[in-house]
Amino acid sequence: MSSRLVVALFGPTASAKTEIACRVADRLPMHLISCDAVQVYRDLRAATAKPRGDETRHRWALVDWVEADGELNLGDWVRAAEGEIEKAWARERIPMIVGGTGLYLRGLLKGVTEAPPRDVSLRERLGALAARHDAGFLHRVLRRLDPDSAARILSGDLQRIVRALEVRLLTGVPLSSLRGEGWAGKDRYDVLRVGLELPRERLYERINQRVKLFLADGLVDEVRWLLTERGLSREAHALRAIGYREVCEWLGAQEEGRECFDLEERIQRNTRRYARRQMTWFSREENTHVLDALDSASVPQIVDLIRSRLVAQG
Repeated sequence: MSSRLVVALFGPTASAKTEIACRVADRLPMHLISCDAVQVYRDLRAATAKPRGDETRHRWALVDWVEADGELNLGDWVRAAEGEIEKAWARERIPMIVGGTGLYLRGLLKGVTEAPPRDVSLRERLGALAARHDAGFLHRVLRRLDPDSAARILSGDLQRIVRALEVRLLTGVPLSSLRGEGWAGKDRYDVLRVGLELPRERLYERINQRVKLFLADGLVDEVRWLLTERGLSREAHALRAIGYREVCEWLGAQEEGRECFDLEERIQRNTRRYARRQMTWFSREENTHVLDALDSASVPQIVDLIRSRLVAQG
């Protein structure tokens, strides 16, 4: 096989992407590449939905390759994914990008312009402003300097707010412009896009059940271990992920003697909101073959789409 095809399989959280990718890889020589901003971190397990059990019958790239106290940006991930694509082609396999982090997928397929390196002094000054006021204050500043980035970043996400302000102040150019105007233009690869969808009510049921499983699987104890034995700061990038962030807040309320919220309900609510944002993002992906995630025919349909594209490549 001399194909230079890239397959992208995406959809909202809890839409069976991992299971379907494995079943496709049972039939074709695929190289599975996780496109998930949380699965990259080692020592995070309970709330990551990493491949496990029978799902590990195929090797997954870009899972467990960043330390839990490390940081990963878009450029880092894109470079790593580019390398995995080249490995796949060298081994005459078809790279399949699988996941729900739309920013990573878009950056890989459209390309990114490198942002300047971090400036410790500037970050300290911005951090001091946040400590004096709050993250919302910096977010309001960002809205004036880079409204497009501000629209994509939550008002409480201090780390991403600081990075966007850092780029704007160091370069005079908004971070959003470094990624192009919505990444319009040609793909860098011959891409077969497959989007998974299911009725919203059914998706929410799956999300709610998944959160129950995360908690039953020891999410709270895992976060306690990460904070104590592993020594992570509650501001660690990995602990900003949905599930981990809420547990950190819940544990903090316990320690301070404040009234604790319903942890399960909070994670479920925030995950549903995230899924809605994912669906909005992925609805903008061009030339996507949209399939029912729960339809038993979805796997053979994907296999047929891949084979047809390979034939068309000649």
